[in-house]
Amino acid sequence: MLTILHRDEQLIAIDKPAGLLVHRSDIDRHETRFAVQALRDQVGRRVQPVHRLDKGTSGVLLFALDGEASRGMAAQFERNEVAKTYLAVVRGWPPESGTITHPLSRTHDEYGNALAAAEPQSARTDFRRLAIVDWPCAVDRHPTSRYALVALAPHTGRRHQLRRHLKHIAHPVVGDATHGKGVHNRFFRHEFGCHRLLLACIALRFRHPRTGDPLTIRAPLGDRFAEICRRFGWGHVAVPDTPT
Repeated sequence: MLTILHRDEQLIAIDKPAGLLVHRSDIDRHETRFAVQALRDQVGRRVQPVHRLDKGTSGVLLFALDGEASRGMAAQFERNEVAKTYLAVVRGWPPESGTITHPLSRTHDEYGNALAAAEPQSARTDFRRLAIVDWPCAVDRHPTSRYALVALAPHTGRRHQLRRHLKHIAHPVVGDATHGKGVHNRFFRHEFGCHRLLLACIALRFRHPRTGDPLTIRAPLGDRFAEICRRFGWGHVAVPDTPT
């Protein structure tokens, strides 16, 4: 059963668990459960996702319940009028705040199909470091291991943008098998029993497509992500509405 965070006549939002695909993908052909089908079966009507979350990313996932809402939300996303806030646990200690503008090439479409090589597209991510820890364990080549909790605001919607941008500044997301560092991913699995990507969409802010009223939908961290924050002493860290 999916956790519903918001529902009205035109929109429905769920708290997507890590490991659940939004829809069928050629990359994960073995998967048999998808958020679109699961939510459709749960509420007994057609639903249309208006944005995407990576399989490993948890948090707010928004769906439209009719064509008007789908078109209205698509227009807001296209105009970058939807504010998105993510939390991530990253390796190392990034600067206290900053903006990443590294262009990203589009290598796959939204269904995971490979595309021909294309020119890099502009991409922007704002970030703020919220907390740090110097864990007393030699995971890599240092006697202790540094990690940080960061808030992220993507202003563009490139594929795997946050994960690729954090890798670009040498602070990859813990649990990222593609863009991260295996030795730290294995440490979190063995030490904390954490097998997931530590990236979560905790808030979406936009205007309701019918009324125009501002609407914020939030999701708790939950599961192993929240447990990691408690273990590192970050349980009471204040999360800003925006990382800027």
